[in-house]
Amino acid sequence: MAKYQIYLVRHGRTWFNKYNKMQGWSDTPLAPEGVEVAKKAANSLKDVDFAAAFSSDARRAIDTCKLIVDKNINHAKITPQKLMEFREEFYGYYEGMNSPEAWFMVGEPHGAKTFAEIIAKYGMDATKDFMKEADPFHDAENAEEYWSRVNTGFDKIDEIANDGDKILLVSHGTTIRSITDRYNDGNFDVTVSPRNSSLTMMTRDNGENKVTSYNQLLD
Repeated sequence: MAKYQIYLVRHGRTWFNKYNKMQGWSDTPLAPEGVEVAKKAANSLKDVDFAAAFSSDARRAIDTCKLIVDKNINHAKITPQKLMEFREEFYGYYEGMNSPEAWFMVGEPHGAKTFAEIIAKYGMDATKDFMKEADPFHDAENAEEYWSRVNTGFDKIDEIANDGDKILLVSHGTTIRSITDRYNDGNFDVTVSPRNSSLTMMTRDNGENKVTSYNQLLD
């Protein structure tokens, strides 16, 4: 396997982001300000020699990825590809709900009232397990289900990546937090959400991940 860099970008701001609603596998378009901030990211990354570009299969990620690729020096050479494995966490019953209300319902039985408080007390994986437990249908992803999916996505990138490649990957806030939490050795505060169109840098070396920066604002 190869050693390469992943430029992990959160999608631009959407309408559900604006209204602070749970947006996992549900999808809303980029809001006008989300398009503008994605364009800023595209301008910041235009001279990066990307060998390939991927996004989740959510429209908000696809559209952000296209804006970045269209501006890139290699736009004529690379075609964005969709990887469903890098979708946002699935929130099940809580999809579309007001975010603070949902996380209160999930965390309160464990003595935590907010998403950040659950993360601080128990870690990112616990937020997934608690959500599946609280979901009356138990459709939400737990940590085991979530990581099985995401790790399959990394394996698929490995199939095309070569040593020294720079890979663009547009994904989602909780997914970027989760990856950072698992692979950064405690260097970054994941109680703080990555901003829309921010950059998180990873190195993948023979199947091993290391996050080297988190939540860089691109302008």
